[in-house]
Amino acid sequence: MRATSKGRAMLGIGAAWYEEEATGLGLFFPPTAERFERLEETLRIARQMWSEDDGPFEGTHYRLGATLNTPQPLRRPYPPILIGGSGEKKTLRLVAQYADACNLFGGPELEHKLDVLRTRCDEVGRDYDEIEKTVMAPLDPADPKAVVEQLRGYAALGVQHVHTLVPDVAAIEPLRVFGSEIIPAVAEL
Repeated sequence: MRATSKGRAMLGIGAAWYEEEATGLGLFFPPTAERFERLEETLRIARQMWSEDDGPFEGTHYRLGATLNTPQPLRRPYPPILIGGSGEKKTLRLVAQYADACNLFGGPELEHKLDVLRTRCDEVGRDYDEIEKTVMAPLDPADPKAVVEQLRGYAALGVQHVHTLVPDVAAIEPLRVFGSEIIPAVAEL
């Protein structure tokens, strides 16, 4: 039996930030400006690979004789692209230009970052509402009412998904609290 996502796959990508991890894994970690150049070229390559154009790609950092992608993705015109990061000059411009979703950090700057994304969308002629907004945020089920209020605040800003780490997940109780108290309270947001 072959496992398949049935078209639910998504490309999640960013410019990288955790140098210690890259170094520890023996990975190349160029300066910030170069990482953003490489990210944009990668986005252009992916879009071309998922199109009918399998011709060459000539960039500053990547040169491909052909942008073959066989088989083509089930989702058309291409799988959704999520760009993680909240840099106002480069990352949010790339989100506006290339992404179907963004992943920002939850916290006091979130509303401002979403306003910047709206501005970047206006600059490139993109409808801000086409982009799915997701955040990474700590949610501590020790205070379920506070978590529900935090999630309501994100929803009020237009955030559709929140990614979190559940503290002490092996104890099972935090998951029970999420399942019985938090999720039902925010399911309709």
